[in-house]
Amino acid sequence: MKAAVLHNFGVPLSLEQVTDPVIGTGEVLVDVVAAPVLSYTDEVLSGARRYLLPTPVVPGAGAIGRVRAVGPDATRLQPGDWVFCDPTVRSRDGATTPDITLQAASARGEGGQKLQRYFRDGTFAEKVRVPTENAAPIGTIAPAEAGRWCAVGTLLIAYGGLLAMDFRPGETLLVSAATGNFGSATVALAMAMGARCVVAPGRNGTVLDDLRRRFGERLVPVQLTSNAAADTRAMQEAAPGPIDAVMDFLPPSVGAAVARAAIMTLRQGGRAVLTGGVGMLGGEDLSLPYPWIMRNLITVRGQWMYDTAAIPGLVGLVRSGLLDLGHWAVTAFPLTGANDAVAHAAANAGPFKLTVLKP
Repeated sequence: MKAAVLHNFGVPLSLEQVTDPVIGTGEVLVDVVAAPVLSYTDEVLSGARRYLLPTPVVPGAGAIGRVRAVGPDATRLQPGDWVFCDPTVRSRDGATTPDITLQAASARGEGGQKLQRYFRDGTFAEKVRVPTENAAPIGTIAPAEAGRWCAVGTLLIAYGGLLAMDFRPGETLLVSAATGNFGSATVALAMAMGARCVVAPGRNGTVLDDLRRRFGERLVPVQLTSNAAADTRAMQEAAPGPIDAVMDFLPPSVGAAVARAAIMTLRQGGRAVLTGGVGMLGGEDLSLPYPWIMRNLITVRGQWMYDTAAIPGLVGLVRSGLLDLGHWAVTAFPLTGANDAVAHAAANAGPFKLTVLKP
């Protein structure tokens, strides 16, 4: 099969003929129809993100495809089924604390790296091998829609955070980094899940205006300044009532003060979920006040990726019509244009934009 191969960090991808993956028990072989190219893929491939990723490797985290073959223990999946290839691979011998690798992207800890060495190659290829549980059925779709369904990969990360905070219909959610790729996906999901209001702070007025146009009066934009205390007050005053929950999707380039200003908007009993990258490249700690957390019964938790059980729920939101994938504009590249796709994704990062490879 053909695949785009990264031989070393900092060098372009090389289109090559490689050996087809061979599956065994507990594995599925999928024909890749569309693979998302994340906006920061260039940072991963250059080594700037410092992800633990052995080379040579076929990059590409996640895809929409059709099952080509299943292992002998598969009882429901059939060749031809449309599936989302979930890149979050978990060890099967650690039920309570599984080791995790993001296939062809990164790994967590020594166990995750061991898992990665086996499931190392990703979806910038004509075929990909995934664990059986990572081939999640999405139902029949038109092949032309495969690119837009790649939005599921971004949406699942946002959905995992909303499930982690037990977000409920009628609540007010503040999305820190609402003008970014993951933040805007969180906005769309919260609206689909019945939010009373979504407070969307950001510095990009054009994007804030676009969010308001898409989602109407339940979307409340807030223009941020460089004054954390003033920003906290502005976000609280913009909301129609107390802020029940905060989702933080700020990237590594943003300082902790911005995250702290958003979290400090919470009502008594409020919840904050941290899903971004603040501090990953250095900088100050989050430093939330102990007395404020304790006296106001605040819950702060981290969430990395999502549980497998989240996938059917998200697919159900799409199938019901509550969540409209039509928000996403897709730019597709053939596998021969993998390097162009990576550059395009970096230059066109932002809400509701998808760059995909179509092998």
